[in-house]
Formats: sequence, structure tokens, C-alpha cells
Amino acid sequence: MRMPQFTLLDSLDSPQAPLSSTTPILEDSGLLDAYSRAVTSAVEKVGPAVVHIAVHQSQPSRNPQKRGSETQGSGSGFVFTPDGFILTNSHVVSGASEIVVTFPDALTRHATLIGDDPDSDLAVLRIDVAGQLPFAALGARHPLAAGEVAIAIGNPLGFQHTVTAGVVSALGRSMRSRTGRLIDNIIQTDAALNPGNSGGPLVSSRGEVIGVNTATIMGAQGICFAIGADTAQFVAVRLIRDGVIRRSYIGVAGQDVPIHPRIIRHYSLSQRTAAMVISVEPNSPAAQAHLRERDVIIRFDERAISGVDDLHRLLTETPAGKEVPIAVLRGTELITLAVRPQPRT
Repeated sequence: MRMPQFTLLDSLDSPQAPLSSTTPILEDSGLLDAYSRAVTSAVEKVGPAVVHIAVHQSQPSRNPQKRGSETQGSGSGFVFTPDGFILTNSHVVSGASEIVVTFPDALTRHATLIGDDPDSDLAVLRIDVAGQLPFAALGARHPLAAGEVAIAIGNPLGFQHTVTAGVVSALGRSMRSRTGRLIDNIIQTDAALNPGNSGGPLVSSRGEVIGVNTATIMGAQGICFAIGADTAQFVAVRLIRDGVIRRSYIGVAGQDVPIHPRIIRHYSLSQRTAAMVISVEPNSPAAQAHLRERDVIIRFDERAISGVDDLHRLLTETPAGKEVPIAVLRGTELITLAVRPQPRT
């Protein structure tokens, strides 16, 4: 009787050699190790710049004969310049009588509120220290995409320097700030956030700050939000310069969208993306100008609009009450309307 022929398992150069049952496990292990290295590398790069923020707020008493009470709160923030400017959420430091920041190495300093913008839920603090501080610069070198790794660093529920990881779940979301203004181009992530994470950085696998963690939906799991780095940088620069941000508004919510190449060629447009109107507030300047949902704004006051951030920048620069032309794509037709931005009340 002829015995069957067996092939040694380590003869992997043979085209007929069966794969070891451990091969998929080893491959999975390698992928997990690479993911782990990416997360730890990003945390090592950004983590030293993340601070715990303790806030004391004085509450006046309704009875003039009694002394007011004092409440405490906490959140997160991160140093984004080497000379001690710190970015956090407006709602973390709103109404604070005293702000204390603590670094991962236990260095503690009192902070000064430089500027506060409730409309974007961002605030800038400053601390004075000798020498340069570890910092995490805002912005990514590459466009974000849904599915990318997202890492949140902060101090949830008082547990200092906590790291959670997930993915960018969606881009271009809108949410309302405490003032009622819509914040556009919000990043949705499933990296777990809890009270105390507010103001901390959302980081890419390359160790780049892509957003500022700001909110969750009560009762939901895996639905968390961060303000995009471009918006945060725009707001932070003006808060450092002026302490406040003065805006006009037209009453639309929007998101960035690509423009079809044929339309770009037909109208000789200079940009590849624009801002699509998602909703129009009733009785707003946009409604009075007859802007509609799904209109794509490509120019405002004769300047090209590549996205929602461009529109916000121009509204910040445009005096309230000035009538300006606004060019929109309605379907494939290019039309020009006149809108008169109004001051935000």
C-alpha cells in the first residue's frame, strides 16, 4: 500500500505548501501592533501639551445679607504655542473667577483668560513660565477622511491624562453652541468622550491635532463631536489679537462639498470645493436674499468660497448692514443674489 505524501509545514516556498493555521493570527497581531504603535506615538507627541483645567466660579447670593457660594468645575485643554497659549472650550471656563492648569508632570500654574467665543465654544488661556513649553500645533497636513484613526486625550470625570481611540465617524456635521449659533464643519468620532474631556485635543495617528473635543449626545454611545482644527485656529488667532470675535451673520448652516469638474471648467472657477447650504433660518438675511437649501455658495463679495470656513472668515470681516453679492450654483445654473449680513444679537 502506497503511503500518502506529506509536505513539511515550513516549506513555504513551495506553491502547494499549505499555510500554517497560525499565519492569520500572526498577521492580525502585526496589524494590532502597528495600530498600537501609532496610538502610543501620537500620545507621546501630543500628551505632554495636554493640561487639566480646574475652574472656580463665584455664585452671588440672592440674599444680599448672605455670602455667595463658590462652585468648581474641570475640563481639559492643550498648549498650542510654545509661549504658553492654551486652547479649551468656552463652556469649560465661562464665568471663572480662577483658572488653574496642571500638566502631566504635575507642573501647576494659574491661567489668565485671553479671549472667549461662546459662538464657537472656544476660549484661549495664557500661562507665564520660563522657557518653552511642550505644545501641539493645530492642523493636519493631509485632508481628513471618514474612517481615519482618531485619538482623544483629556481628563474625563477627573481621571487625568486619559487616552481613548476610535475613528473619524463623519465630517461636515453641524451642532448648536450654547448661544444658539450653528457651528459648522464639526468632526464626529466614536473615540469615547465623557465630562471632563471638553477642550482636549482630538489627534490623528500622525500626532496632529485635528480637532478640539467638545460634546457628546446624552444617552448615545459612540457619537461624539470635535470642533475642526481649521475653525479652532481661525478663532484662536483672533481671540489672541482682539479678545473677542465680532461676526455678521446671514442665517445659513452649511458643509463643504466638491464641485463637479465639468462645472469648474464651464464657469472657469478657481476652486474645487465650495459651501453647500444645509438649512436657512426663517426671516434671516439669507432667507430675504432667497437663498435655498442645497444652493452651493462659490463667491461672497466677489471672493471665492472654498468651504464653510471661508464664509465664516468673510462674514467676520464684512460690516453688518453692507449689501454684498453672493454667487451660488443652483443645480448647474450660476446665479447672483444680494445679501445684507446683520449683526449677531
